[in-house]
Amino acid sequence: MADNKKRRRKDSGGDELPFKDKLKADTAILEILKQFSASSSSSSSVSQTLTLQELSLPFQCREVADLSLSSVQSNIESLILRIAHSILSGQGFSFDVPSRSSANQLYVPELDRIVLKDKSSLRPFANISTVRKSAITARILQLIHQLCLKGIHVTKRDLFYTDVKLFQDQIQSDAVLDDVSCMLGCTRSSLNVVAAEKGVVVGRLIFSDNGDMIDCTKMGMGGKAIPPNIDRVGDMQSDALFILLVEKDAAYMRLAEDRFYNRFPCIIVTAKGQPDVSTRLFLRKMKTELKLPVLALVDSDPYGLKILSVYGCGSKNMSYDSANLTTPDIKWLGVRPSDLDKYKIPEQCRLPMTEQDIKTGKDLLEEDFVKKNPGWVEELSLMVKTKQKAEIQALSTFVLLEEIYPKASPPVIRQDLKCSNIFLDEGYHPMLAEFGLAKLDPARKNTRVSSTRVMALLWAPMFRAGVA
Repeated sequence: MADNKKRRRKDSGGDELPFKDKLKADTAILEILKQFSASSSSSSSVSQTLTLQELSLPFQCREVADLSLSSVQSNIESLILRIAHSILSGQGFSFDVPSRSSANQLYVPELDRIVLKDKSSLRPFANISTVRKSAITARILQLIHQLCLKGIHVTKRDLFYTDVKLFQDQIQSDAVLDDVSCMLGCTRSSLNVVAAEKGVVVGRLIFSDNGDMIDCTKMGMGGKAIPPNIDRVGDMQSDALFILLVEKDAAYMRLAEDRFYNRFPCIIVTAKGQPDVSTRLFLRKMKTELKLPVLALVDSDPYGLKILSVYGCGSKNMSYDSANLTTPDIKWLGVRPSDLDKYKIPEQCRLPMTEQDIKTGKDLLEEDFVKKNPGWVEELSLMVKTKQKAEIQALSTFVLLEEIYPKASPPVIRQDLKCSNIFLDEGYHPMLAEFGLAKLDPARKNTRVSSTRVMALLWAPMFRAGVA
């Protein structure tokens, strides 16, 4: 016990706890956020977003728009009539499908998003290599036409199950659905086909969902599922200073459970990984209607930066609808590669990059939307050079360890929902690089939390941590 006390007095001297010394007081942070929010709101009110039509580009580009059900129905009927005339004139049956390949996409710096050039290719029915895809295209058009007549919505999964034998794989029906959207010149939501609920939001936001008022401060730690049909959402109200966009569900739950939005007035939103269409539309709607700055918290790895770029610049897969799906001027809050040394994150909290990670990072450095931002280039170059990555939890867990480090003897850890086990050595350092979030037992009485699900060989020498 004496040794433990001596160790704690030595470690609490300041040099071993650098992270908290770098943090400003809450009042100072709030003042910075207020100034930042005010300046962002002011710039949003005076700035005018350029459109593709206002630019003098040396080539034609293709963009879609929100269309009514009657317009979508009319476009489908006109398309089928043209095909019928083509068949009757002896020219055969084929679809003129816009090309969504990488070669037909372009990043436009003035718009800060990816757009689709106006190049298309024929998809003939009388061709062995395209006959099946042509049949799928015709079937999707038929199903969309029925949805327009009935005025109902279905999920992409429902659409797939209407003709499993033909589609075989949902990836194929999803891809053709995007082709059809591009062919008809409408957004995917105009087709009345939506994805299953994925994203969630919590915090200082009130909005109407199909007429029902939703208060996101009263949704618990799970938050409110983002409606798949953005047309149902309206009447947004908020006293937040910013929107916090979080990449992963685990970090989101930590912030939601701690009610971070009460400490720093904000709206917290996540798509739980890869951004889905509903979350991207919802984020853009919040940004434009509430005129709040968006701060992004993603992993310090190439995939975290790719996810951030999808929100800000658009995805290549849906570049035809980038005008509706992108949120301009998202600020990269962290975790940045430079944060690892800046806050002296220990080696146990870092992970080595794989060869695939390094290749992805180098490929990102060649992208125009990365080259435009010198800060991104600097951070990504540092990541590739050090060959180290870290998850959001690396910072949050390190702060936690600093908090309990001088207070608990031995430290008391318990596992939070959806998080991994945490193992510490006698010096209170994590023994494993892969761990989730933990917190001190509020009672501060238990000295050990045992687990029946961990291997004996991985137990720390003095104590162990597992499922509480």
